Amino acid sequence: MKKEMISERMFGLNDIEEIVRSYISELRRGTLILCVLSRLDEPKYGYSLVQELEEKGIPIDAGTLYPLLRRLEKQNLLSSIWELTDSRPRRYYFLSDTGKAVYSRLCAEWHSMVSSMNKMIS
Repeated sequence: MKKEMISERMFGLNDIEEIVRSYISELRRGTLILCVLSRLDEPKYGYSLVQELEEKGIPIDAGTLYPLLRRLEKQNLLSSIWELTDSRPRRYYFLSDTGKAVYSRLCAEWHSMVSSMNKMIS
């Protein structure tokens, strides 16, 4: 008991904040795929997706989003089309049939996890 108290005192407020930020970052990373999939029931291009996620309280920078979109497309969860609008090409992403099935399963798992976690931390 005494040893635990001593080790707790060794951590300052800044250390605790750093630990919390690190865990929050891990939680966010784990939910970003679900967030992105949730917005692609209709075609969207990258920048509009960044804006929409930010409006919903999920900030994501383009350097994180674009590699994620390419990875999801490579996994056949997304499809994309190029469109020439406003004199420049834009790549629009949307859920493939496989993506819709995966998204549905992930949503079910999310609801189950949230329910379990609410029981754990209540």
